Amino acid sequence: MAPVERFWLTEQHEISRVIKGGWQLAGGHGTVDQTQAIDDMAAYVRAGITTFDCADIYTGVEELIGAFFGRYGAAIRSGELPAVQVHTKYVPDLGALAHLTYADTAAIVERTLTRLGIERVDLVQFHWWDYDVPGYVEAAQHLQRLHELGKVKHVAVTNFDAEHLQEILAAGVQVRSCQVQYSVLDRRPRNALVELCNQHGIWLLCYGTVAGGFLSDRYLNVPEPQGPLENRSLVKYKLIIDDFGGWELFQGLLRSLRTVADRHDASIATVATRYVLQQERVAAAIVGARHARHLSDTLKLFQFALDADDLAIIDAVIAQAAGPLGPVYGLERVKGGKHAGIMKYNLNKE
Repeated sequence: MAPVERFWLTEQHEISRVIKGGWQLAGGHGTVDQTQAIDDMAAYVRAGITTFDCADIYTGVEELIGAFFGRYGAAIRSGELPAVQVHTKYVPDLGALAHLTYADTAAIVERTLTRLGIERVDLVQFHWWDYDVPGYVEAAQHLQRLHELGKVKHVAVTNFDAEHLQEILAAGVQVRSCQVQYSVLDRRPRNALVELCNQHGIWLLCYGTVAGGFLSDRYLNVPEPQGPLENRSLVKYKLIIDDFGGWELFQGLLRSLRTVADRHDASIATVATRYVLQQERVAAAIVGARHARHLSDTLKLFQFALDADDLAIIDAVIAQAAGPLGPVYGLERVKGGKHAGIMKYNLNKE
């Protein structure tokens, strides 16, 4: 088994190139067996996937990682298990944006540290719901101040486009990474953001690489789903498929991925994620999983690389795509739009 690739996000911060996502363990995705979830975390760490992603608004997930540290902290300190890196997000509620203060930011970060049971969090990724509400530059500066106080090792952003990230950089905030949606279906990070990140040494951490599970063998050669989908994640990514060009073109993409997967004895999901890992400025892919049973398939990511022929097969279908268009997270910010309609904006309050 090939070792998990690793990446120096900064000179002080090394991560695994696959990050274990926590959203699937959040409230609203079904009952979580805490003991099993913690054991699964340990299985990922033993396999070399040592970086965890969570958020202040992922109900119960920061506490779950804290419980993992409570059980396995001694093993990590002794070297029996490798060191673990924790990335969280700071997502102030839409209703709080207009009057957000440094004290508010500091309180949420302190709550995160308490939940995790640590004194400093490795990376805090800042999200702002509405650019029409001023204050996002100041909120990023709040995190920079908490970095200087030793509460936050590194400051990052999530779902910021190039224009608004540039404002934060111009204010002197040291942004180390940007977490964005990126997949063979959604290439919006290429629209100015990659260029800006190149200029400032910022790396991309990518979610949605398998489009909530749509980019998998399960959906190859099946009819377009009719009626309500199982969860908000599927609703979200079905909209991306529609923007891409619809179900027929999506099936063509799956067939191209299956052709490449056959060349590498891999799954469609693994090839789709490998594609993103090989894109410019991409440091890591965030893979969400409720259980460790998909771990062996995830580890196949590091047993092959896509060559020029593989990429040509995939890109030939992508070249036919209609979208999605615009900047990173732009469609999701259109008030009253179909993408915005599935968002929940005040989860800290809830």
